[in-house]
Order: sequence, then C-alpha cells, then structure tokens
Amino acid sequence: MPRPHDPLAAVADGRDPGPFALVRRADADRLDLFTGPVVTVDRLADIPLPSDGPGPHTLALVPYRQIGERGFTHVDDGVPLECLRVDGHRTLGLAEALAALPDAPVVTTGGGFDIDDTEYARTVDRVLAEEIGRGEGANFVIHRTLRATVQGSPLRAGLAALRRLLVGERGAYWTFLVFTGTRILVGASPERHVSVADGTVLMNPISGTFRHAGAAPDRAALLRFLRDPKEVEELYMVLDEELKMMATVAEHGGQVIGPYLKEMAHLAHTEYLLAGQGSADVRDVLRHTMFAPTVTGSPMENACRVIARHERTGRRYYSGVLALLGRDAAGRQTLDAPILIRTAEISPAGDLRVPVGATLVRHSTAEGEVAETHAKAAGVLAALGLGPEAPTATGGAEAAGRRPLADDPEVRAALVARNGPLARFWLDRRTPGATVLPGLAGRRALIVDGEDTFTGMLAHQFRALGLDVRVRPWQDPGPLDGEDLVVVGPGPGDPRRHTDPKQAAMRGLLGRLLDQGRPTLAVCLGHQLLAGLLGLRLHRREAPYQGVQREVPVFGTPRRVGFYSTFTALADADRLATPYGPVELSRDAEDGAVHAVRGPGFAGVQFHPESVLSRDGTAVLAELLAHLLEQPSRMATTHDSPHRG
Repeated sequence: MPRPHDPLAAVADGRDPGPFALVRRADADRLDLFTGPVVTVDRLADIPLPSDGPGPHTLALVPYRQIGERGFTHVDDGVPLECLRVDGHRTLGLAEALAALPDAPVVTTGGGFDIDDTEYARTVDRVLAEEIGRGEGANFVIHRTLRATVQGSPLRAGLAALRRLLVGERGAYWTFLVFTGTRILVGASPERHVSVADGTVLMNPISGTFRHAGAAPDRAALLRFLRDPKEVEELYMVLDEELKMMATVAEHGGQVIGPYLKEMAHLAHTEYLLAGQGSADVRDVLRHTMFAPTVTGSPMENACRVIARHERTGRRYYSGVLALLGRDAAGRQTLDAPILIRTAEISPAGDLRVPVGATLVRHSTAEGEVAETHAKAAGVLAALGLGPEAPTATGGAEAAGRRPLADDPEVRAALVARNGPLARFWLDRRTPGATVLPGLAGRRALIVDGEDTFTGMLAHQFRALGLDVRVRPWQDPGPLDGEDLVVVGPGPGDPRRHTDPKQAAMRGLLGRLLDQGRPTLAVCLGHQLLAGLLGLRLHRREAPYQGVQREVPVFGTPRRVGFYSTFTALADADRLATPYGPVELSRDAEDGAVHAVRGPGFAGVQFHPESVLSRDGTAVLAELLAHLLEQPSRMATTHDSPHRG
C-alpha cells in the first residue's frame, strides 16, 4: 500500500511538497492535513464542490477584491481566488504535528508598518470627522500592513511560525498554514465568519479588545473594559450588522446567543454567536455575507467606499476568508469559513505582509486605535520573531498559569448584563406564527432599501407580524401596485443634498406616495426625507448618534430604541399643519429633535425599530402598522369616503 503524501517530510528534505494546508480548528488536539491541486476561479459560484461522497472537498482562499461580486467599491489588486481541491485528507495529533514542524526561530529583516503611527493616527481623525461625523456610517475598519523580509526558506519559516502559534496562541477559531505554490498564508484567526452544517447557519461577530500582553490580566481593568460604553456599543454595532447578513441567508433571521469572552494570548475579545436555519447553496451564503463588518464597517456598501477612499490600496487577502466547503454523509453542503485576520502572507521570495486594522467608532481616539493595531498583530508578530512571546498556551488558559477569565462571577455577570437593554425579538427563540397580529396576515409590504441592509431585519420583523414582504433597491423604479404598505428605508448620506441621485430618487418616491395617499412608513434616512417634505428643518448633530440607545417619547409612550444617524429634523411644536394633513410629532424636549412623525396614512421614525438596540422596536412597529393599515389613509378619506362633499 503506498504511503500517503507527507508534505512536511518533503519540506524537511528540501523537496517541493506541492500545495497543502494544515488546520487546527478551535483548541482541538489534532490538525487536518489537506493536499491536492490548486485551481484559480473568477467567482465564488465557480468554487468546485463535487458531490462524490462526504467530507471536505475544497479549501478556497477568498481575497477582499471578491467584494466586487456584490457591486461594491474596492481597489482591485488582482489577487486571485485560489482553490485547493482536496484529494488527500488525514489528521495529525497535536503532539505529532509539533514534532514534525520545524522548531526554529524565524529570522526577518527590515520590519516596519507601511503607514507609521503618526500617519495612521491622522487617518483615524479624518475618518471620524469626514465619514462618521458626516453621516456616512456607524463604524469603519481601516487597516495598515507590517512588512518585512523573511530570511531563509519562506515555507520553513511559515511552518516554524505555525508551530509557535500552536504553542503560544490560544482561543483561535482556526490556526493554520496554507501553501498554494505561489503564496503562504499562516495565522491564528479568532473569528468564524460563517459556517453551515445540518442546515444551521452560524456567524460569530467579535468586537472590543482588552489588551494584556500575555501577563496576568488586571481584574479591575477587565471589569472596566466590560462596562466601557465604547466597547459595549462597538460590539452591539457589529452584532446589528451581522444580523443584517443573517436576515439574507437564514429563513427566519438569526437568534443571538451570548455574549462570551474570547481569551487569546495577548488580548481578549467580546463576542456573540448568531444561529439561523438556511437552505441556500453555501457559495451563495459566502457571496451574501462578504465581508464581516468587524473588518469593514457599517453600513456595508458605504463602508467599502470609505475603505477605498482612505486606504487607496488593495487589501489582498486581509478581511477575506478561508472557506472549507464539503458535504456531509447525507450529501448536504457544508461550509466553515474563518476571517483572514491575524494572518501573515509570505511570498516565495520571502516578502512578508501582516495586515491589521482597528474599528473606528464615534468614541474612538487616534491614540487608542493605533495601540489596538499593535495589540492585534502581537500574536502573529511573536510567532514571526517580531515581538515578545506570550506564555505557553497549548493547554489553554490553565497552562498559562491561570483559570479562564470568564469563570469569574463578576465577569460573567458583566457579560450577562449586556443583554439587559437589547431587543428580545432577536435574543429569544421565536415560534413561527406566534407573533402574527390580527388583520395583518397576507397584507403586502414593499421595503425600499437606501443602501443599508437593516432593511433585511425590518423584513423579518414585518413577516413575524404577519406581512408578506419584499425588498428592492432604491434604484429600482418598479411599480407600487398591489402593495398595502411602502416602507422607505434607511441608508447613509446627507438628506439635505438635493442633487445626490439617491436622495433625489427617494425624496421623489416619498413625494409620489404622499400625493397618492398610499400608506407609507419612513425609517431613518427615509424619515429625514419625509420630514423635509413636511417642511421641517434638517440639522447635522454635533455628536453623531451612531449606535446610540436612548429612551425617547413615541406618541406619548416612553420607548427604548436604537439610533444610527448623524442628521435629525427639528421642530418647535408637537403639531404641524401640512398639505398632506395634520401631523403629530414626537420630539426631544431639550433640542427639538424629531424622533417620530405620523399623519393620515403615513408615519416616520428616526430610530431603527429593527435594531437589536431597540428593545421596544417590535411594539413600536405594531402600533405604527395599526395606524397605517387599520385606519383609513388620506387617499381613502378624500376619495373613497361616503361623507366627502
């Protein structure tokens, strides 16, 4: 019987090993060794996924430029979508793998960031002022890259780095090395992007970084981190953004599980797990979820524009994914895809790249985000001999001389407390049909998307309440006939820019809906445009309301809701006479900011009732739907009423 191909022995003997991958998933006591030929394809739909038996079939290296498949702006660096077609698969025990991997230091020269700390800090300040401060989004991830040159064999250096990651890192989702013949990727990614097994779709938003550099963490500092509003809001925002994605790939949206504390050698993160049921082709799941908001920003489409404006270079594989595609014993497709972060890329010539980014939110400081990039790179840099090593971690946190941080009762309580203000709609398991409101079953709603896929979450809420819902982009001028309700939805941008094509199109749609008296709901950007048509002044807030949760009055009832906005309408009174009839306003008593409006057959809300931050969002929607669909619209009052004169 021929012996299985052993690429590690080939490397040790100085022979060409051919393409292969070594993967440790979570903190398992074994690694998967995949071998096979590499093919390059153009699109995710072209990734090979044969049906000849169970098991892993393809390992795909998906670069950031594939975001172009969604029509999103990007700098095209030409980096290929490479696929290792698995024709050999065996497992190695962790001890066996460590014995086979080179136990030698990695030697590099010329190490340094392509963007130094001062320039990166200036970029952070620009993004805060010019993008978040002007309503372009809630958060954005801007990266920079440490570059160096590896001395000696690049592949042996990569394998040595893998060994050091296996020994010195912990808590990673995947610890891996992939060799395609043209490049080496080696890293320890903390974050599952998306996986599919048994019809269950899982995503894993991670955000918030507690730095401890491998030393015993300061318990008081950890508790301050867990209660820090910036860190809490940062995780909430990426949770919302990944719920938008789950709304696309799971039939009933995602259920939120957690939060948890993910402990690694140099830092700890907070994270949630999202679970939903889906039946889409796993390649479509990959396409609809390109890419994680934790490495891009939100809303996603505009985040890609912001990234292109401020980075000006391609991202290569940074923020893309590794994707292991296969089939189970029943022939169903499977997928496991970690995000390509905390990952080094090494060329055959020894050029080393370690990209790393920080999430910029309204509370960010340039100094803090510079420090975060250093902390996130620390694990990989230590493995490459470019930074201090953390304590040995092959046995988990206990092997480093301490118990898991999450075992502390106060830490657990601080994590549990994060769910207190959130919407139970997303936290609780929902029985289909249990939340349908009388009179709504079968009624039809159209949601117009203003480039913010919060509309997918809105659609799930409406369906849970009984409506038949479809979503279409703002550019689609399709007919409105047969719709019981039209929702003009959220999106980034300045509603005062009358010449902007999106603002003009959505304003024109709202004007037609009001003129025709069609039942209309406007959300966030839609609400701002509606307020302008009603004669209210639009104002840019001095401090953006991006990822802000507040209790505000909504037509006489206090409601806790989530805001993602930089602009607001202002009013001096609670009632307004308009050409479309009398309008009732809910506004802030201090500054006159208008949180909600309603008139005959129309309504608008500045906040996002669909957000996980809107604890009372479903109740607000139920009340608004009663107003819009159970009461006569202005069109019915003026044209169909038997009392018209």
